[in-house]
Amino acid sequence: MKILVTGGAGFIGSNIVDLYISLGHNVVVVDNLCSGKKENLNPKAKFYETDIRDFDALKKIFEKENFEIINHHAAQMDVSRSVKEPIYDADVNIKGGINILELMVSFKVKKIIYSSTGGAVYGEPEYLPCDEAHPIKPICHYGLSKYVFEEYIRLYERLYGIDYTILRYPNVFGPRQNPHGEAGVNAIFILKMLKNETPVIYGDGLCLRDYLYVEDVASANALVLDKASKKIYNLGTGVGTSVNEIFEKVSKEFNFKNPPVYKELRKGEILKTYLKSEKIKKELNWQSKHSFEQGIHKTIEWFKKHYSK
Repeated sequence: MKILVTGGAGFIGSNIVDLYISLGHNVVVVDNLCSGKKENLNPKAKFYETDIRDFDALKKIFEKENFEIINHHAAQMDVSRSVKEPIYDADVNIKGGINILELMVSFKVKKIIYSSTGGAVYGEPEYLPCDEAHPIKPICHYGLSKYVFEEYIRLYERLYGIDYTILRYPNVFGPRQNPHGEAGVNAIFILKMLKNETPVIYGDGLCLRDYLYVEDVASANALVLDKASKKIYNLGTGVGTSVNEIFEKVSKEFNFKNPPVYKELRKGEILKTYLKSEKIKKELNWQSKHSFEQGIHKTIEWFKKHYSK
């Protein structure tokens, strides 16, 4: 298949590109390198340094490439930034996405696979683990913008017949995750301890999240290429892991002895959320294959190789 992966130089997107190429697909990457990195790019993928908000530039790419499927991962994904800069968040996550949909209609691209967020669209859970029927009640602009674009996708299916699969992610971790931002606690802790610096925990460290290894996310994106028409699926482990537990597990890997520094919880952060993924397991036989401990070990090995002096 000829597949466009937006955000394909980013952490999750680049891992998906690698898997697609290993399966024999023809992959094109669009990324503005705002958070993605050129070194993440698979040399067998064709790359355009382009922002999804630039409609004219995107149109030229669509005219040239004749895509069959769009895998849409380009996004503003920082919760804190979404609260501070809601216009920017909506500009990227909604307006940029509409550009993609409009071009799909114009160039008759048959399907979009969209990376949404189960960690943010549901808000503070009414029950745990959250399934796909859980009420949508985001408490941050990021969660809202990601859900609004889900609705745009469904609208374009009704109006123009564009097929879709929407995957709602938990907290994804693994090789290539950015350790310098505010998101990605695993990568942040790993790099801090690699440098023998003390990590910061926001709040009391009891916040629970569902942490899924990136290879398991990539496998789901490969599975739905020719399946799951007009479907929405949670991805997850169904288990909540606290920030304190992450600190302990990463500390154990490094034999790191210092206690963490605790600071005030940031706005927009959910206290407890983890996802039920029985639907995709039942319908497509997908489930996570890596335990948290296995994923952390593989991630640490990657960071040691790429960040150690």
